[in-house]
Amino acid sequence: MANIIVSLIILGIVVAAVSKIVIEKRRGAKCIGCPYSKSEGNCSCND
Repeated sequence: MANIIVSLIILGIVVAAVSKIVIEKRRGAKCIGCPYSKSEGNCSCND
């Protein structure tokens, strides 16, 4: 029973991370997590 609970928690974390990436990409972010990624070329993630 404990294995099922742990598996569900891990699955939930993975689903939340993937959905965060998809939402950020739809909003036009070049790099996920960078606070400057939506601005006019001020993102240093690509350097």
